[in-house]
Amino acid sequence: MVRPYAIKGKKRKNRGEKYDKEEQEHEEQVVEEEEREPAKQAAIEKPTEEVEGKEEEEGGEAGTDELEGIPIAPSDKKNNKNGVIFVLEKASLEVAKVGKSFQLLNSDDHANFLRKNNKNPADYRPDITHQALLSILDSPVNKAGRLQAVYVRTEKGVLFEVKPHVRIPRTYKRFSGIMLQLLQKLNITAVGKREKLLRVIKNPVTNYFPVNSRKIGFSYSSDKLAKMRKYVDAVGDDGNLVFVVGAMAHGKIEVDYIDDFIAISGYPLSAAMCIARITEALADKWSIL
Repeated sequence: MVRPYAIKGKKRKNRGEKYDKEEQEHEEQVVEEEEREPAKQAAIEKPTEEVEGKEEEEGGEAGTDELEGIPIAPSDKKNNKNGVIFVLEKASLEVAKVGKSFQLLNSDDHANFLRKNNKNPADYRPDITHQALLSILDSPVNKAGRLQAVYVRTEKGVLFEVKPHVRIPRTYKRFSGIMLQLLQKLNITAVGKREKLLRVIKNPVTNYFPVNSRKIGFSYSSDKLAKMRKYVDAVGDDGNLVFVVGAMAHGKIEVDYIDDFIAISGYPLSAAMCIARITEALADKWSIL
C-alpha cells in the first residue's frame, strides 16, 4: 500500500510543477503582448513612409471601384484667365454580359461574341479613349493647371466627366476595369477620399461649358485646313476653348453645338495625335515649357 501512494504522490508533484510552469509562461507571454501593444497601435495609427509609398504605387488595387488621384502643378488663377476643355465624342465604351460576367467590349477579346450578335468588331475600340485621355492628362497644359475639364460621351449617349487631376491607369486592362465600374456604379472615388474623380452626368454637355467659350470640332473631311498654332493665336484670349475630338475608329462626329469644324492635317490622324497637336499649340501660345 505504501508503494502505490508514493507513485501517486510523485505524479501529483510533477503535474503541479507542470501547471506552475505553464502558468508562468502564460503570464510572461501576456506581459510581452502588453508591452508590444502600444508599438503595434502606433504602427497602425501612423504608417511608415515606406508603406504609404507602396500604397501610392499600387494605385488603389485593393478597391476595385477606387482610383487614386495625383496632384498637379499649382496654377496661378490670377494669370490663368481662361483655359481649355476637351470633349471626346462617340467613345466606344459599351458593357455587355459575356458568359457569366459583365465586361467592357473590345475587338480583340470579344470578336466572336460581337459577330454572333451581328456587330462589327472594328467598331469596338475602347483603347482609343484610353490613349486620348492619357494624351490630355499627361500634357504640359494640364500640368500647368490650364485644363478646366474633360468630358466623354459614349456611342450610346452616356456622358461622364473626368477630373483633370485624376491618374488614369497606364495599362489597358486596368483602364477597362475602371470604365466597367464607372458605367455600372456611375462614379469612381479617390482612394481614402470622398472626391469623385470620374462621374456620370446629365446631358447635354453644353450645360457645363463657360458662357464665353468657342467650340471647335475636328474632321479630316473638313474643307478648312489650318495650322493649329496659327489657329489658336487667332482665337484670342478673351474666351475659353472647347475642343471636340472623335474617339472612334472611323466616321465623324455629328453634333450641333460646334462653332467651327477644321482639319489640322492632310492625313487622317488618331485622336491621341490630334490632341497632342492641340496641346502643343496651346503650350506655345501660353508659354508653357
